[in-house]
Amino acid sequence: MDIILKEDIIGLGYKNDIVNVKNGYGRNYLISKGLGVIASPSARKVLAENLRQQASKLAAQKAEAEKRAEALQNVALVIAAKVAVTGHLYGSVNAATVADELAKLGIEVDRKIVTMRDARKVGDYEAVVHFHKEVEVKVPVKVVAENAPEPVAVEETLAEAPVAEAAAEEAPAAE
Repeated sequence: MDIILKEDIIGLGYKNDIVNVKNGYGRNYLISKGLGVIASPSARKVLAENLRQQASKLAAQKAEAEKRAEALQNVALVIAAKVAVTGHLYGSVNAATVADELAKLGIEVDRKIVTMRDARKVGDYEAVVHFHKEVEVKVPVKVVAENAPEPVAVEETLAEAPVAEAAAEEAPAAE
């Protein structure tokens, strides 16, 4: 079943796209929620006429999306989360968390346009922000442990090691 989308649906398509979906999904969800209409020949003609009339408006929207995407070009997020001894997070870092962190940096992004695989371990991940159907920005996300002990510098441990050995040599042996 071909459907003309009325709104952007991440993972399916963008507004005014014609997508092919299963009949039940189209009738029971997309059409009933007002997210799409059946792509009949008359609806296709109306869509083509609307797109022709809105060409300049769509170009302005794309330019605005590119401007917003430019603000995210060199952004890399570091998110601190509570971690168990095994390295697993208590909870997860997801798209909503990324949107909140971007808001703290002064970049307002709706969490619905951010896609990311849920992070359940410490490590490097990638979030994708979909500003427009032709404008997407990949934001690197590093999840670190907030309750991890501070790493000790290698030089400090090397400096302390000879002192410990000398103390062990001077101590009398128990007989």
